[in-house]
Amino acid sequence: MKLLLLLLLVTPIAFIGCIEKKPIAASGNKGLEQWLAKPVSAREPLESQDFAKASLTKTEAEKFTTLLFQDKQQQLIADFKQQWDSREIQHSGLKMPFYYQKFGEAPADGRSLFISMHGGGNTRPEANDQQFDNQKHLYDQTMGGMEGIYLAPRAPTNTWNLWHESHIDDFFTLLIQLAVALEDVNPNKVYLLGYSAGGDGVYQLAPRMADRWAAAAMMAGHPNETSPLGLKNTPFALHMGALDAAYDRNSKAQEWKSLLDSLEANAPGSYIHQVVLHEGMGHWMKLADAVALPWMANHTRNPIPENIVWKQDDRHHRYFYWLGVPEDLIETGGEIRVEYHPQRNEINILSNYSNRLELFLNDQMLDLDAPVTIKYQGKTLAEKMVKRSLLPLQHSISYQGDPHLAFSSKLTVIDNDRVME
Repeated sequence: MKLLLLLLLVTPIAFIGCIEKKPIAASGNKGLEQWLAKPVSAREPLESQDFAKASLTKTEAEKFTTLLFQDKQQQLIADFKQQWDSREIQHSGLKMPFYYQKFGEAPADGRSLFISMHGGGNTRPEANDQQFDNQKHLYDQTMGGMEGIYLAPRAPTNTWNLWHESHIDDFFTLLIQLAVALEDVNPNKVYLLGYSAGGDGVYQLAPRMADRWAAAAMMAGHPNETSPLGLKNTPFALHMGALDAAYDRNSKAQEWKSLLDSLEANAPGSYIHQVVLHEGMGHWMKLADAVALPWMANHTRNPIPENIVWKQDDRHHRYFYWLGVPEDLIETGGEIRVEYHPQRNEINILSNYSNRLELFLNDQMLDLDAPVTIKYQGKTLAEKMVKRSLLPLQHSISYQGDPHLAFSSKLTVIDNDRVME
């Protein structure tokens, strides 16, 4: 004890952090557990709690990720299990009935989930109901030789754009979270597919929700105004009847093939794709497109890719992988390109339209026990130690409901010029 006091007198600054860190961490452990033990309605805002502002170690961040994710799953089950059991999810005044079937044995790392969207569109509800019934068993033969949960939802509306209206993103996020909580689905093995109007939805949802999908497969749809740029880390299959000329579907498919070929050539290892125009076939491809399902199953999601291209759709998203933009600063069509380099422990912003860009970090990405360098187009903006804390961790888990998209640190880049923690 005398030696410790003597050392404190000689080097007080160096030891203050060491002396304070342990009791703060212990308080954080106890504080979070007490906070989680309360009913959700009785919890004080986490940002008002002193323990939530303390620095965390890597081990503590891992432990708290588990606790917070378990709590999130318990909330989901309490709020939505009855809806899941009744096969009808309700959100924002709309309802999404769904059907699912399990195939194969569950792997040790969790099941795969295939979300399959039906055709139809701006027609009578009965016609869309028939398309929904058809989609339920469209790929039974293919799935019979695979593992996974095949889930066919019924679109909540009967509009021409029934699968890419703004509410679909929220419904699918909820379906994924519930499948993870209730059916042991691995969130890194979630796949999206759809036929005809469902294919229209894949064109739109695959890039704008790319951080959710392990891979996606578009069958016989039309892209409308969407772009493939967001698919950098999401393998994409495209199947089209070569004679499917309605709405220029076949020519649009050929355009996307050229786009994806060029994107992959310019960034080898990314923009992985499979594009097939089936000769002699029209809108109905006689299940030749079913080869896309095992092709997708060969891929798993990387939730923290080292290089991201984020092109904002007209259905705005607040977050994308490990990036964020405040709601009021989102621009339709805005592009952001960011990369990180683990070996150099640095982040480099290549392009960014927003004057506030949020960078969310965890220990799987960079060494957070060493200084992290943040650059804009190669120019160093900051080189600093990054704090782990409960606030970004709880926020990311609460919003994403995904343990692989949990981030214990957050930095904000202002005007591409300075960095704020």
